[in-house]
Amino acid sequence: MDFDLPADDDPRRRAVRAWLADHPDPTNADLHAAGYIVPHWPPPYGLDADPMHQLIIDDELKRAGIGRTAVATNAIGVGWAAPTIYLAGTDWQKERFLPPIFSGDEIWCQLFSEPDSGSDLASLGTRAVRDGDEYVITGSKIWSSGAHHAQFGILIARTDPDTPKHKGISYFIVPMDLPGIELQPIVDMTTAHSFNQTFFNEVRLPAEYLVGDEGEGWKLAKVTLANERVSLSSAGSMWGTGPSADDLIELVRAHGPVTDPVTRQRIAALHAESEVLRLGRLRTLSARLQGKTPGVEASIQKIMGDEHGQHVMELAKDLAGSDGMLVGSGPVGPLPPRAQSGATEINFSRDDSQFPGVDPVGHYGYLFAPALTIGGGTFAVQRNIIAEQVLGLPRDINVEQGMTWAESRRTRN
Repeated sequence: MDFDLPADDDPRRRAVRAWLADHPDPTNADLHAAGYIVPHWPPPYGLDADPMHQLIIDDELKRAGIGRTAVATNAIGVGWAAPTIYLAGTDWQKERFLPPIFSGDEIWCQLFSEPDSGSDLASLGTRAVRDGDEYVITGSKIWSSGAHHAQFGILIARTDPDTPKHKGISYFIVPMDLPGIELQPIVDMTTAHSFNQTFFNEVRLPAEYLVGDEGEGWKLAKVTLANERVSLSSAGSMWGTGPSADDLIELVRAHGPVTDPVTRQRIAALHAESEVLRLGRLRTLSARLQGKTPGVEASIQKIMGDEHGQHVMELAKDLAGSDGMLVGSGPVGPLPPRAQSGATEINFSRDDSQFPGVDPVGHYGYLFAPALTIGGGTFAVQRNIIAEQVLGLPRDINVEQGMTWAESRRTRN
């Protein structure tokens, strides 16, 4: 296949450029109205664009210095909640929630993980008990990214404890201002408050916020998780919020040759990883163009992409030297003479304007990088998926097979 995007005179490119000429500084609402937030969706939300058309739109927006900011600032809403609501939601849910998701007017969070479930998400214990036209929700969720900024959350909770653990789960939309919802901040080692533990103290949720049928929540959660892994693996570095290998390599190239052979080898290895990931994304594109649904390759891409993101940050920090430990140290400035002569420390200035919103080689980026192999499904979980579904290795023995969720809980206790 051709590994390059269509030429500059492609009519789809010209259409995007014409729109950009009329909208030089577009808002999220403008991008949504044009169908550029989710171009692969059918109207009225998108353009029913095939994968190549999607890549062209992204490429033209990037060239114009415009990102689909609603995707970045509301990734859980756009990438995870919206596809699930579109697949299984009621007409009211689609009409009520999808437009403000795509315009960026309402921010969403994910309420899946629990303190006692670990990687076995299906063993979750948060209860949702039907009481007339409402569900009463009791329990807690953890690692709720951005919940303190969110207006809504996607929640999976147990509605039937007397069925196998995968069968008794239901999927809900939750307004985050309901009485009984309490957030406890989790401050990570970057000193940022991005996570929370969310407590549900007999929260009463109207039944109209149930997505799909009661008991079908695990099936819908898998839809959400599949979209999450594709989203997190697509950018190849820092889940799309930080510098890519190309950014770092261009920066090093702009500051003159690196003569240290070890540093050169690390840069070459970073480029090779980046190229493998790019070709992997094109493989996924090729499958979609053939009408196939990509499967376990999302897990493979996520493993590779997360480790690659860590490698980018490790090299960036090493190049920055001691300045890489400072808050605000950014990748701009002249290359010091000792770095030009082969030293591996590059003492960049503290202006991080080349990577807006992220301190890529300093305090935050390097300290956040270990999270890449944990969030969205740990590296160990992804390797188990690949081992079982690609390599055909046997599954671990399931000692809870045939038990209801309640029986398995009694066995654990």
